[in-house]
Amino acid sequence: MRATQILRAKGFWKRSLDEVKRVTNSAIKQEGLTIPQAPYVLLDLRDPDEVEGCKRMCDADIGGYSTVSLNHIPQTDKEPAHMRFHGTISTELPRNRPQVQRSGYAGWRNIDRPFTLLGRSLWNIDPYAFVGLRVKSDGRKYFVNLQSETIVPTDIHQHRLYTKRPGEWETVLIRWNDFVRTNHGLVVEPQAELLRQKVRTIGISLIDRVPGPYDLAVSRIWATNNPEGGLPDQETIRAESGKGEAVQKKLQSNIGLHLR
Repeated sequence: MRATQILRAKGFWKRSLDEVKRVTNSAIKQEGLTIPQAPYVLLDLRDPDEVEGCKRMCDADIGGYSTVSLNHIPQTDKEPAHMRFHGTISTELPRNRPQVQRSGYAGWRNIDRPFTLLGRSLWNIDPYAFVGLRVKSDGRKYFVNLQSETIVPTDIHQHRLYTKRPGEWETVLIRWNDFVRTNHGLVVEPQAELLRQKVRTIGISLIDRVPGPYDLAVSRIWATNNPEGGLPDQETIRAESGKGEAVQKKLQSNIGLHLR
């Protein structure tokens, strides 16, 4: 018991020191006065510890039959180290739970970031224009999900993860301003902007309700001002702004997402 307490204390002080360094470097570089040029890595899923710190979610949490797995895949000659998000979607309704009318979803996100001496660890992505994702998709319709410290804790800001080359690695860029506010699977009004100074979690979900296997590889997620992505890639995909129209169509089914 005592050893566990010591380890937790060491983790707290390390996180606090890292946060102090980050804030100090930000002040020295005057990031509030200038546009950052370097990418700001949010999740580096090449690191197995980062993968371990992600939360799995699917309709099995409410009695459904979809499955979800997160596995760290080491680097090879052909591809980078990454996290594999995979499983099977089932739309079969849970038995003996008549209150559940829809199922067929899976997702993941980082766990809530722990506290430091400076308070809760949150991402300030306000100085950046885009979120970048390095992914290898199977071509299914995934969504990127964001949570911030909002008045309504169940709000999720979402955007489609558009890819063009299934089975190949590619970089996808999405403007932060193009994320759409949703709650329990429905687009809600008013469309309050994402609180970009206090982003708490980021993740990806699959909610197309198409039965069968899915498989998405994710290497890194970062904030950037570089319209070319900020990381080496043959092609960068920039999602077109539809101001929520694509999201609206996919969320009208009101699955009642449990991706929190």
